[in-house]
Amino acid sequence: MTATLTSQGYDQAAFDALLASLDEPAWMTDRRRDAFEAFANAPWPSSKDEEWMRTDIRLFKLDQFAKPDDAAAAPCDPGLLTHGVDLGGHVQSVDGNLVSEDLSAELAAKGVLFGGMQRMLAEHGDKLRPSIERDIVCPKYDRFAMLNAAFWTCGSVLYVPKGVSVEQPLHMLSVLGAEKSADLSRTLVVLEEGAEATLLAETASASTDAAGLHCGAIELIVGPNAKLRYVNLQNWNNKVWHFAHQKAVVGKQGQLQWTIGALGAKLAKVNQHVALEGSDAEAQVNGAMFTQGRQHLTYNTHQHHEASYCRSDLLYKTALQDKSRTVWRGMIKVDKPAQRTDAYQRNDNLMLSEHCRADSIPGLEIEADDVRCTHGSTSGRVDESQIFYAMTRGYTRQEAVRMIVSGFFQQIFDRITIQSVRDALGEAIAARVQDLSSL
Repeated sequence: MTATLTSQGYDQAAFDALLASLDEPAWMTDRRRDAFEAFANAPWPSSKDEEWMRTDIRLFKLDQFAKPDDAAAAPCDPGLLTHGVDLGGHVQSVDGNLVSEDLSAELAAKGVLFGGMQRMLAEHGDKLRPSIERDIVCPKYDRFAMLNAAFWTCGSVLYVPKGVSVEQPLHMLSVLGAEKSADLSRTLVVLEEGAEATLLAETASASTDAAGLHCGAIELIVGPNAKLRYVNLQNWNNKVWHFAHQKAVVGKQGQLQWTIGALGAKLAKVNQHVALEGSDAEAQVNGAMFTQGRQHLTYNTHQHHEASYCRSDLLYKTALQDKSRTVWRGMIKVDKPAQRTDAYQRNDNLMLSEHCRADSIPGLEIEADDVRCTHGSTSGRVDESQIFYAMTRGYTRQEAVRMIVSGFFQQIFDRITIQSVRDALGEAIAARVQDLSSL
């Protein structure tokens, strides 16, 4: 895919030009101005910051990346997660530009809103404003959050009214196509009381060689008694810088199942937070990560229990090969009012080479005195006895190792209720498993 990049940069002139090109409500413009002022005066994170001391971004140069001038065409592939799925709607963007959106007439008639962020703001700004102004993701958390809040150009909104159940999954696809293109997008999901929906989101690169930047924000609001299944497959090529802040809040007796597949990116730094703010709320978080080459993926997860009788269950499984590295920092935070909390977090790492590295750092911060909170972490190599057993059944050594790697992730796949998502994750991981015969 070819395209011409603008050279707008991210200075005052570029920001003024962006505002002039947009037709947004005044309150959104004010939010952008506030974020830009903070961005202009903030330093980049450094290794002196606890959160960044294991993630080196000294080679990252923001001004190398920009949104292309040329209008983007719709992607050729509708996405891995769509195979065999009867969708209720979709939103697609390429290089930070919306290229396609659709919602079934049946869902639209029920009051469901689904589409590009800019159109949604223009047509339903008053309805969305209270949710946006909650700042689920803090727009000034760090300089990447400020960059996104000031310069975002595309994104998606899903709004499901009270009591409405969306049976068909909805799908979002973000693609980076042009060399050194930038995607600064936002996702807002709002499920009102008693609503239910499944949202499949994925990212992809049109080329395996094109460098790119994604700096995003995801905000999920699950109302009382609402139920959201959210799948996020990060499948950039290995030359994309990926920075993201993602947070969900779950209301009283609400349920969230959040599944992440992290496969691509040159370097990824993601903060994934879940806040259980209503009593008897529940969150299940699943993460499957596979790295190769010199990839570096950092995921910081945070399970915040703010109310009583809530449950959270987090499982991240990672397989690493070549000289890749992953960092997982998990925290369970239980506030004093959150009595009778039941929380669990676990990270398992499968090392497929002698040169890969996995840093696993679970943590607990508990203020309540009547809770059950546990965590665990394991790291190890492929078990030789398992390989031997498989080879006695006629498998080659390479087939045996591949089968063991697949089995390592099975616990994650079993927790995913959507067959197409299980298949897509399994196929994407299998495609990345290289020749492991040397193990």
